Amino acid sequence: MSNKRLTGKTAVITGGGSGIGRAISLLFAKEGAFVHILELNTEGADSLVDEIRASGGQARAHSCDVSKQQSVLDIVDGIGTIHILVNNAGIAHVGDVEHTSEADFDRIYTVNVKGAYNLLYAVVPRMKQQGGGAILNMASIAALVGITDRFAYSTSKGAIYAMTLSIARDYLHHGIRCNSISPARVHTPFVDGFIAKNYPGQEAEMFEKLAKTQPIGRMAKPEEIASMALFLCSDEAGFITGNDYPVDGGFVKLNN
Repeated sequence: MSNKRLTGKTAVITGGGSGIGRAISLLFAKEGAFVHILELNTEGADSLVDEIRASGGQARAHSCDVSKQQSVLDIVDGIGTIHILVNNAGIAHVGDVEHTSEADFDRIYTVNVKGAYNLLYAVVPRMKQQGGGAILNMASIAALVGITDRFAYSTSKGAIYAMTLSIARDYLHHGIRCNSISPARVHTPFVDGFIAKNYPGQEAEMFEKLAKTQPIGRMAKPEEIASMALFLCSDEAGFITGNDYPVDGGFVKLNN
């Protein structure tokens, strides 16, 4: 008998080819899940699938724009039984309301909010028919506290937090659990790229400055977010639904 926590489970992970999503995909596959990675650009996802398979795991990459509902529906139909959904795909934007154009706002909404909705719209009826499932949405501390110059991004993550509560309530008696994680700053390639683009020649200094904004004194590792995701999507968390979990190095409660 396998002691892997997700043996026999099929998991769909959006944005699973890089950053936090990559760490979640790797860990879920290691724990026995068949991982379906939905990515707009599948180059990174294809490489990750090769890595997972080389380690004896099961994975498949799907080219998918999560903002396009029909594309999402077609892929979900092709997968069949889905035990776990991780809504991780998302994009960022820097700017207060005066520096957020209509195009900026629409872009963030379309990917971060509509993208999550499209997956929920496609997967929830399937889980309902199956008799249950686990859903995890990637929110952010930006949904819980005020973050400077993150107007559109904070708005989108607030919507994710609200979606989590709504799904948890509506499908409580259908065996579907829904929770969210709110990470603080996580050290991903996106962070390195942001620093390199906006602070050329000051990369090391800015990285240290950003890391020190976390009360614990460093950024999170993607693997630390993945560990929480694994727990919440496993049967060990069978009594947990409708909750958000800040994985934030003390940011929300201790950043005074």
